[in-house]
Amino acid sequence: MHNTYVKIIASTVFALFAFAANSVLCRLALGTNAIDATSFTTIRLLSGIAILFVLIQLTRLIQKPTKDLKLQSKGSWLSAAMLFIYAVAFSFGYISLDTGTGALILFGAVQITMILSNVVSGNKLHMSEWLGLALAFTGFVYLIMPSVTTPSLTGFVLMSISGMAWAFYTLLGRKSKNALNDTAFNFLRTVPFIFILMVFSLDSLHVSSLGIMLAILSGAIASGVGYFVWYIALAGLSVTQAAVLQLFVPIIAALGGVIFTSELITVRLIESSALVLGGILMVILGRYYFVQLKAKQLS
Repeated sequence: MHNTYVKIIASTVFALFAFAANSVLCRLALGTNAIDATSFTTIRLLSGIAILFVLIQLTRLIQKPTKDLKLQSKGSWLSAAMLFIYAVAFSFGYISLDTGTGALILFGAVQITMILSNVVSGNKLHMSEWLGLALAFTGFVYLIMPSVTTPSLTGFVLMSISGMAWAFYTLLGRKSKNALNDTAFNFLRTVPFIFILMVFSLDSLHVSSLGIMLAILSGAIASGVGYFVWYIALAGLSVTQAAVLQLFVPIIAALGGVIFTSELITVRLIESSALVLGGILMVILGRYYFVQLKAKQLS
């Protein structure tokens, strides 16, 4: 039992830092013009494909498969499309956003999209949850209000799209019976989309050894290994715990931006972070409280 807890804690910590590392690596690469957004996205996804299929082979060597490999799920084109939209919007969004700001918009959009998805599915929100949602939206509005420290509107929109795409990718992945296999094949299915993106971006491509290295680190370690380890962590976390823990990512990313890209944490970012993350936390904990309360009433 002790070893299981250690495994879950270690996996969770690694995954959260991997998520934050994606923001830092992308901003470090694009902020210094070491590589263009298209090339970064392409190398990131291809590196993810490579490392994920290596992990599949290693898993098969360590654990002999008990099922016919032909019967194993291999992701879907819809999931692959969401993954690609997330990755490309993420890269282009970070051209004009600081590390912490981008991570806040991304994970805020992820959580809000998933909350609204639950509402659309017929799950009613209680007053405290609506209040938390309103607080989170207020934080986003405050973040983009006219000011010297206001982030780029284009960057804000692109990162919001990236967050929504990742939320839908996550929701689609809930039905997965083989997370590693599905993730690898979802990455593989992005290749046609990558080809189309490259064709339309031939005139703007530029790379450097530093840019390529940062993209590979983002794709292979922060994305490929990071997503795989996160699935391991999810096995020992409740939905509420997983949602709350992800709120630490923008904070880690902001600190990474200060350390590695010499960015400043503005008062506006701190204030909007408190509103967005506080509002989302209110929704998550409110939902958990009412679910527990209903369970007690039924028992």
